[in-house]
Amino acid sequence: MPPSDPDHVLTPSQLNTLARNLLEDTFPLIWVEGELGNLSRPSSGHLYMTLKDARAQVRCAMFKPKSSWLKFVPREGQRVLARGRLTLYEARGDYQLVLDHMEEAGEGALRRAFEELKARLSAEGLFDAERKRELPRFPSRIAVITSPSGAAVRDVLSVLARRFPLVEAEVLPVPVQGDAAAAQIVAMLQRAQASQRYDVIVLARGGGSLEDLWAFNDERLARAIAASEVPVVSAIGHETDFSLADFAADVRAPTPSVAAELLVPQREDLLHRLRVLEARLRNLQLQRLRQAMQRADRAGLRLNALRPQARLAALRVRQQDALRRLEQAWRRQLERERARLRHADAVLRAHQPQRRIARLRERLSALAHRPQAAIARRLRNDALRLRGLARSLEACSPLATVARGYAIVQHEDGRVVRSVLDAAPGDRLQARVSDGQLRLVVEAPAGGEGERG
Repeated sequence: MPPSDPDHVLTPSQLNTLARNLLEDTFPLIWVEGELGNLSRPSSGHLYMTLKDARAQVRCAMFKPKSSWLKFVPREGQRVLARGRLTLYEARGDYQLVLDHMEEAGEGALRRAFEELKARLSAEGLFDAERKRELPRFPSRIAVITSPSGAAVRDVLSVLARRFPLVEAEVLPVPVQGDAAAAQIVAMLQRAQASQRYDVIVLARGGGSLEDLWAFNDERLARAIAASEVPVVSAIGHETDFSLADFAADVRAPTPSVAAELLVPQREDLLHRLRVLEARLRNLQLQRLRQAMQRADRAGLRLNALRPQARLAALRVRQQDALRRLEQAWRRQLERERARLRHADAVLRAHQPQRRIARLRERLSALAHRPQAAIARRLRNDALRLRGLARSLEACSPLATVARGYAIVQHEDGRVVRSVLDAAPGDRLQARVSDGQLRLVVEAPAGGEGERG
């Protein structure tokens, strides 16, 4: 019987489109666990298969590039856990599951357990950044908790020996895989912390599957790391591997080698730093010496500008005081530099740099004599300069002129008689000679009246 309304008649493509929309709107992103079958990978890079159990199967497709991101190689009969969206392939009218993620079924269960435990511990604040401790800048002893026969311990020890051979690294052997591994790692971590021998603790293991690394996802280990008073560095697996130990540790290193690089400085960097400090100390000493010389020169200029004799003694006192303060400043500076060198010596002793300590001691002995020698030279030079100034002042003194046979004639009020016109008959004068004074009375200027008349 034909339909009463021809407009409601559907074509196969229309029907399949409606069915596809209905499937995609009804089913959200779903997880399906089953066995792989009819597996094929054409040259396009897409992956086609069926997921089946004992009673049914469903067609599946995983398109490129998601198919190239798989961490395992799918094979027939393998049991997997897949995630995708249900849709309908309109060209054939077959419904299928388009996958965006697929993993081995056993690892999937571990992954769900990992995510659940991670969320619970994170909610407790176990992974908060505020509780993370800073790593020591120069650790003297490092504990490496790992398998003694693995590649991870060789990587850590070789990097430490190359970068900073003064550091002591002790390997604390534990199994890193298996049912009993987590309990032994926790016990070793607690013993290392209780011993108070170590500045930092490293948990190290090479790469592997989630199941291989499961010992480091143990809740007891995460809590022991968070409770440790010694900073803990986690170096578990490869860069793409994450464990609960990584989140609980104070620092997470992508690999064991990187963990060793984070813990110790490069030997060449320390040597460069010491050379920079030595140059800075030398420049500071030269700057202080130049400043002291400039102060002495300014004092000499002020001496030249003052009147002789009356201020000469005071200037000598000031010069001696300046020299005494200069010497005290040198001694204080020398003491500060000695204290700084003693501090550097103590830091280096903690890392056993025996050769560098010997060189620093030799340099300290050499530096101890330089300020005294410089002060002695400066005192000799200043004494010579003062004697020259005194001779110059005495040469231009009016008293020296009087000593050579001349006299200074003055009125009683102290005015100096420079011309016969400055004195009148009857004026009382004083004449200063080398050994005293003469009192004079002016009768008349010599030849004055005759010339005036």
